Amino acid sequence: MNMTPPETMRCVEISQFGGPEVLVPGTRPTPKPGEGEVLIKVDYAGVNRPDVIQRQGSYPPPPGATDIPGLEVSGTIAGLGPKAGEGWRVGDAVCALLPGGGYAEYAVTDGALCLAVPQGVPLEMAAGLPETCFTVWHNLFERARLHEGEHLLVHGGSSGIGTTAIQMAKAFGVRVTVTAGSPEKCKACEALGADRAINYKTEDYTKVVKEITEGRGVDVILDMVGGDYIDRDLRIMAEDGRHVNIAFLKGSKVELDMMRVMLKRLTLTGSTMRARPVAMKAGVARALEENVWPLLEKGLMRPPIHAIFPMEQAAEAHRMMEESQHIGKIILKV
Repeated sequence: MNMTPPETMRCVEISQFGGPEVLVPGTRPTPKPGEGEVLIKVDYAGVNRPDVIQRQGSYPPPPGATDIPGLEVSGTIAGLGPKAGEGWRVGDAVCALLPGGGYAEYAVTDGALCLAVPQGVPLEMAAGLPETCFTVWHNLFERARLHEGEHLLVHGGSSGIGTTAIQMAKAFGVRVTVTAGSPEKCKACEALGADRAINYKTEDYTKVVKEITEGRGVDVILDMVGGDYIDRDLRIMAEDGRHVNIAFLKGSKVELDMMRVMLKRLTLTGSTMRARPVAMKAGVARALEENVWPLLEKGLMRPPIHAIFPMEQAAEAHRMMEESQHIGKIILKV
């Protein structure tokens, strides 16, 4: 099999900051892997909300990273940079976390951020694993120290992050409640294992949580909404609870009664993944190999795929993401 990459490649570029229509087909030089990096011939790329925010001009790539969007891919290793290590060989099927560049025929990333495609998982599904699995594992199990027997509340349960969090938490013996915005989304979340899905448009999630926990509250909240949700969340957290923010659809500036934090000994934390050091992300990758990849190979976890678009229709994929009607992942076929 000839894996020699061409000099140029097709990609999707952000022509200017704005709506989905600013995503346009482009041609770029094929990237070359640097020290410790691998070159991946991309088959599929995951579409994530950070891609939308980058397109809008509010999430610049980290220094040295390409401006082509795309934070996760699946495909085949087509080249190895010096000291790529990790035992990778040209021709290996991998999925990988990227600093950017996934919406293209070829992408580079550090070899330590690649994971072998789990046995039994098709490539289109594998493309939807890295961003969500890295984010959920690090924030719930490392930062929030979520463990068996606890109660987790996930806002945005039908999103890519949410559907991953449901399955991962249930696999580790956690009780899971989620919020979602339609009966169809709630039904989908419960089918994935959520113990209770709350339609936030027709129910007050704070009242429901108080009822189902008999006033105790939840141990951990994974929040991608922000805004007024945060103060409401603090009211329904158990003593020694942990609140983790990973996005702010309703804004990051809030007014809080910190007395609640003090009296219940709450922990407020959060993180972003993209700009973190490779060594930190490599540690997460190894934890996923040990703890999550076996679940995928046994069929205990599967990222639901809502839609697959040709790469040339990236704008349509972004429109779907912004309409928030999807359940699970949106994928580009390269």
